[in-house]
Amino acid sequence: MKKILFLCTGNYYRSRFAEHLFNCLALKQGLKWQAVSRALALERGVNNIGAISQYTIEALKERGVTLPEGERLPLQALEEDFQTVDLIIALDELEHQPLILERFPKWLDAVEYWLIHDIDKTSAQEALDKLEKHLLLLIEKLAQT
Repeated sequence: MKKILFLCTGNYYRSRFAEHLFNCLALKQGLKWQAVSRALALERGVNNIGAISQYTIEALKERGVTLPEGERLPLQALEEDFQTVDLIIALDELEHQPLILERFPKWLDAVEYWLIHDIDKTSAQEALDKLEKHLLLLIEKLAQT
């Protein structure tokens, strides 16, 4: 089983959506890939309430994705997270590339960067719809390999 790592700032909203939706879609396609997600700056999410964003919960529910009971809290990325995956995607190049450079510089060139802005720049609906499109393209690409 190959692994993909989705990174966002707080591992609360975008990366969790990507993780759960990717795993659901990959399972349906019979892909031998599994996603995990982590935060690049967990400390910036001090005002987050609960384990996962309500926007993420609602968007996944709309897409027929059921979250496991007792959903985990956000997790900070560690060096070993980068070492144990086959593909790394940071969800907002403008926001996350500086964090990768600061905290995980040797992985800078190994990361694929998308451009899915956080809630302060883009509505949740727009961001998660765009993220879903990226995920569908990724699934299609991985199915061809």
